[in-house]
Amino acid sequence: MQIFKNLYEYRELLKTNVKKDIRGKYKGSFLGVLWSFLNPLLQVVVYAIVFPYLMRGATIENYVVYLVTGIIPWTFFSTVIATGTTAIKANQGIIKKVYFPREILIISQVISGLVNFFISCIIILLFCLGFGVGVSIHLLAIPFIALIQAIFTLGLVFISSSINVYIQDLEYIVTFVLNMVFYGTPIIYELSQFSSAGILYKLIQLNPMTPLISAYRDVFLYHQWPDLYGLMYVAILGLIILIVGYLAFKKLEKGFAEQL
Repeated sequence: MQIFKNLYEYRELLKTNVKKDIRGKYKGSFLGVLWSFLNPLLQVVVYAIVFPYLMRGATIENYVVYLVTGIIPWTFFSTVIATGTTAIKANQGIIKKVYFPREILIISQVISGLVNFFISCIIILLFCLGFGVGVSIHLLAIPFIALIQAIFTLGLVFISSSINVYIQDLEYIVTFVLNMVFYGTPIIYELSQFSSAGILYKLIQLNPMTPLISAYRDVFLYHQWPDLYGLMYVAILGLIILIVGYLAFKKLEKGFAEQL
């Protein structure tokens, strides 16, 4: 319960950090916040052109919308993991000078990523309307799916950010792992394409991002309620990782000032 007490007492600091994360990410760039939209859009363009020729992606119905509904949720996940891993190091100056609950730095990364994701959902809706897929009442499930993803991501970032203070090579390892997990998630291909791949197929199925991406597609693309069993799997796993991650973070937090 201490974490909730800290968040309430330092709520203004949390709000300030979220605003700073959202506004400061592209500070100084000509296009600014527009890069939040352009980055996933450019990825969609590249994969939409190239992938159909590599792995028969053209057989996927509404492939462009299929890509958008996978890449934008993935961008939310990968961006928060990457920035969250280095959050403690990036704020070493203030950590050495002022006391405040260090977890606020991590939580603000997830919240700002969540805000950016909800804004980016406008892109998905525009693609759904522009390509004739349409929208439905199932969009009401989006906040629920995003919350599960946020909990899962927060747990991972608690672990990676605290370890990165002691093992600074971790941020480079995380980048490599994210690239692997991207191709291990059915974002640019259908899971069924690996149905005969044995252990690889099972690993893709067990990847927590697989049911999350599928859930977003169910809502945006297929106009149906997402698979509750898949979401329950990620929710339970996410809560376990969140608890373990927070405990690890609080334990390692004691040495942050000395290590930075």
